[in-house]
Amino acid sequence: MATVTLTYQYARSLVWLDNLSPERDPHSYDLCDQHANRTTAPSGWHLEDRRQRVHVYNPGRLAG
Repeated sequence: MATVTLTYQYARSLVWLDNLSPERDPHSYDLCDQHANRTTAPSGWHLEDRRQRVHVYNPGRLAG
C-alpha cells in the first residue's frame, strides 16, 4: 500500500519524499514504505526526506 509520495525537480537536482499526497500528479510517484526507505537519489542529486516523523519521548527525561 502506498504511504509516500516521491517528487523531483530536474533543474535543482532534488528528490523529495513526503507523506502520501491526497492529490494525483502525473509528475510524482506513490511508493510503499519499503521502497521509499530504499530510495536513493541519482549521482549528483540530493534527496530530502520530508515525511513527518513521530517522536516518542521518555517522560522521565522531560524538564519540569
